[in-house]
Amino acid sequence: MATNRQIRGRHVRLGKSRWSSESRLGQELFSSPGEHAASAKNGRSTLSERVYQAFKNDIVRGFHKADEALGEKELSRRYKGSRTPVREAALRLQQENLLRVVPNRGYFVSSITLEWLNQIYEFRAAVEGACAELAAHKGNDSKLLEELTRLAQTEYETNDRVSYEKFIKADTALHIGIARLTRNPMLVRAVSDMRCHMERIMHAAIHIGYYGEAPVQEHSEIIRAIRQQDDERARRLMYEHIIQSRRKVLRLASGDDEFA
Repeated sequence: MATNRQIRGRHVRLGKSRWSSESRLGQELFSSPGEHAASAKNGRSTLSERVYQAFKNDIVRGFHKADEALGEKELSRRYKGSRTPVREAALRLQQENLLRVVPNRGYFVSSITLEWLNQIYEFRAAVEGACAELAAHKGNDSKLLEELTRLAQTEYETNDRVSYEKFIKADTALHIGIARLTRNPMLVRAVSDMRCHMERIMHAAIHIGYYGEAPVQEHSEIIRAIRQQDDERARRLMYEHIIQSRRKVLRLASGDDEFA
């Protein structure tokens, strides 16, 4: 298992993980019953969806190296499906910026570049800051707020991958949950779609031995501001939380320090 990182040009190599179990982190929070019913009805079905989820999960967890050529034959064998569901999954993953489809050459996992990292965090700061503000203004779902309060307290043991995986799941659920408080499905979708990239970054970071600190206080203060319906403070706290995370990730990616 590789543990070194390299930066070639603007490409950030953050290692390779050998985990391959399927992950549906946060899926229940943003997949509607109608979506599941439509999927079953139109026959996308079970096999295509399973291949897509497993392929996506492998990318997020770092099983496939960035820029490594992946052929349909080996992918079909790994995911126990024919080439058709593999192609369908590849096209969906390309739309999500996780994969590049190159005719006559194969599939290539998208690299994590410094430019892409900046774009992700710029997007998050703008969209999730707005979500926190709107959640404070509209968020009157007491049951969901209780759940978010609990999730905000999630911690993990340093150098313990299992507990950190649980934290990643809780972190995803928290951020999507705040978006759900806006009662705006477009915002929920935007935050949900971005989470796979954040999970990929988080898995890559722990693979090279960086766990950092669980942002319990930051998360708790954001939820407190939402509960108090202080929309301006909620937006500011979310923005600061994301910008602080960006600083840490960019320092880690460029090798400036070890995030002590």
